[in-house]
Amino acid sequence: MTILNTKNLSLGDVHRLLGFQMYWDGSFTPLLSLELLTEFERQELNQIRDDFRNYLSEGKVYEGLVKALTVFPLMRLAGFYRYPIKIALEEEIENIEIEDEETRITGRLDILAVNKTQAASGNSKFWVLVIESKNSGVAPSVGLPQLLTYAYQSLERQPSIWGLVTNGELHQFVYIERGNPPIYQMMPLLNLMEFESAIQLLQVLKAICKLQFVKSTNL
Repeated sequence: MTILNTKNLSLGDVHRLLGFQMYWDGSFTPLLSLELLTEFERQELNQIRDDFRNYLSEGKVYEGLVKALTVFPLMRLAGFYRYPIKIALEEEIENIEIEDEETRITGRLDILAVNKTQAASGNSKFWVLVIESKNSGVAPSVGLPQLLTYAYQSLERQPSIWGLVTNGELHQFVYIERGNPPIYQMMPLLNLMEFESAIQLLQVLKAICKLQFVKSTNL
């Protein structure tokens, strides 16, 4: 039995072992309703950007600081800290067994948001958003194999999930769907340092979060 850790997987490994198929040029608009930001949200967004820029000007920002300076403040501003959503950090994934390859995949996801009032099949947690963060010197695409591997488990219990890979400056959203084969759409790359792009970044996070509040009120 070969044991692989998610952090050592390439995108080719993930495609071969888990069967994922990629689609480029995904679009947010068919999937999410993006709303205008309030003046308060714009001011907070500017502050997050400026704080991160100050650290970037001094050199590489390591993963822990990337989360502290950008991911966590953005999630708070978007509403992810409010019930019914719960945030989990550094949780080990269930082992993924690839019988034909005699391979077992292990790993530890970075950030996970779940909906506490909505259950996926089998009364398991409904995953809202999976986030993989990297240091500022690494391209977000480096974290894509890990993100897809984590999301693969959720697809056994729910039809789709949003993922996000970020190095603090660049943010790559991915929409992942169950299927035969499972597919994922690469959304437009968003840059926190660019004004209009940063606004869309927060709009997307808010829209993903708001879907959970709508689902919870309809239960």
